[in-house]
Amino acid sequence: MPTTMLQIPTAHGQADAFAVFPDGGGRYPGVLMYPDGFGIRPALLEMARELAGHGYYVLVPNLFYRHGPAPVVELPEHIGEEARPAVFAQLMPLIEAHTPERVLRDADAYLGFLTTRPEVAAGPVAVTGYCIGGLLAMRTAAAHPGQVAAVAAFHAPVGADGPDLLFKITAQVHLGHAEGDMTPEALGELNRTLDAAGVGYTSEIYPGTIHGFTMSDTDAFDPAALRLHWDRLLPLLGRTLATG
Repeated sequence: MPTTMLQIPTAHGQADAFAVFPDGGGRYPGVLMYPDGFGIRPALLEMARELAGHGYYVLVPNLFYRHGPAPVVELPEHIGEEARPAVFAQLMPLIEAHTPERVLRDADAYLGFLTTRPEVAAGPVAVTGYCIGGLLAMRTAAAHPGQVAAVAAFHAPVGADGPDLLFKITAQVHLGHAEGDMTPEALGELNRTLDAAGVGYTSEIYPGTIHGFTMSDTDAFDPAALRLHWDRLLPLLGRTLATG
């Protein structure tokens, strides 16, 4: 399966990224995949390859390209609890510098690049994201209602921007929350807001999970929850994106 390293022109330079797509010579629905705060690394490549194997062109950008090519922060092979404080001490300034304005300008560039790739089929695309990338995915969907047909966010702070963001989304939505991040009461409030916004969605707490449950290189990883993530994500994409 081809994996291509790319440079995406943006308003602030060149964002390094990688793309994975089936080795069939055809054109495939496009998916923009936002990484978690740890960024591009083998665990993300593995997830992108899994998704591409189901018939999608998957583009994964380096969120922090303004600070250098990925990996912007040196990461251990396994990001255990002992390593997290030192890693986050380096990451937090990058996350804080990634303002909503920067997010939206980058989203314009990423979607513009994705939809003009010769391997990407015409029509709407999907956006998915993990942790902070899930919030970026929601912001991207809200800013591009005619272009993004599906958005999925996993263990993500999707309520960080308040309810107004949800009222701008026309895409079909799946939100997979960690049990450690979301109480049943907070879930009920979020889902009532989605109802009021008229969003087509599924939004649920994945049982027994903690923040980061999809990431195989962290202590939070939960194999059963990752399978549930695929069980929710793949049908969503199948319903909303044209086949290649």
